[in-house]
Amino acid sequence: MELNPAELTPVINRLKRAQGQLSAVTRMLEEGRDCKDVVTQLAAVSKALDRAGFAIIATGLEQCIVQQDATMDKKDLEKLFLSLA
Repeated sequence: MELNPAELTPVINRLKRAQGQLSAVTRMLEEGRDCKDVVTQLAAVSKALDRAGFAIIATGLEQCIVQQDATMDKKDLEKLFLSLA
């Protein structure tokens, strides 16, 4: 199953934001910032990545249903979904 990049523009934007947030975490650690601030920022990165992953899977599921993609069966889709848990 190949994903349509045009449909994933919001996901790509979310991943770019997460990349910036992760850079901020690294910078905060290098600057010796407060642990609470670092962990809060790291949690934001983690949540952004989770949401991006779920959006990618949702798009893939939609494409499988609409296009009746025979390359992915229910078990494969379930395995992908659970890999984010």
